[in-house]
Order: sequence, then structure tokens, then C-alpha cells
Amino acid sequence: QVQLVESGGGLVQAGGSLRLSCLASVDTSRISAMSWSRQNPGNTRELVAQISRGGSTGYADSVKGRFTISRDNAKNTVDLQMNSLKPEDTGVYYCHAAVIGGGLNHYWGQGTQVTVSS
Repeated sequence: QVQLVESGGGLVQAGGSLRLSCLASVDTSRISAMSWSRQNPGNTRELVAQISRGGSTGYADSVKGRFTISRDNAKNTVDLQMNSLKPEDTGVYYCHAAVIGGGLNHYWGQGTQVTVSS
């Protein structure tokens, strides 16, 4: 079983920054893409940012210019740098990996709480 472990969540004031990290228990050569999604207090889920094995990135309109996703293939990690945080960024953030193996297999971490106060 592939395991994804998130860290870096916490409580921060609006305008502050947090850096989330996701450690994968599988070599990144087997991962076609990784992403971060979030579930807000209203239980709405959305894709926040994604990065392919080739390094291409994509972001939700709501976080463009504020969040940056990156991969460190040597360490099997994907990070999400979150700047200029807003209260609406509050939620549980989940790491996702699409793993190559007889097609794509999808895995999610347990999530890490991010709370942004006004």
C-alpha cells in the first residue's frame, strides 16, 4: 500500500504563510502526478494545485499567484507553499498521488488542518 503523509498545517492569521509537505512511500518515478486538494468547513472539496512528473503545474483560480506546488523527486516529497492566506483558505488539505502500475492507482493522505483567522 502506498502511503502519503502530510505535515505543516496549523493556525495562521490572514496574510500569513504556511508550507505543507507530503511524503510518499513510493519512488517518484512511479508517480505520474501529485496534487493538493482541500475540504472547507462547508464540506466542499476542490482541487487546489497539481504537478505532473514532467514538472507542469496547475492551480485553482482562487489560489493563483499565492500558492506554489513543487516536487523533490530525490526525497519523494511534494510541497505546497501558501502565501497571503485568506480565511476562505481554511480547510483540511489532502495530498494525492496517481501511481503508475497496470494503469493509474490513486492514493490520498489523511489530511492536515489549515485554519486562517481574520
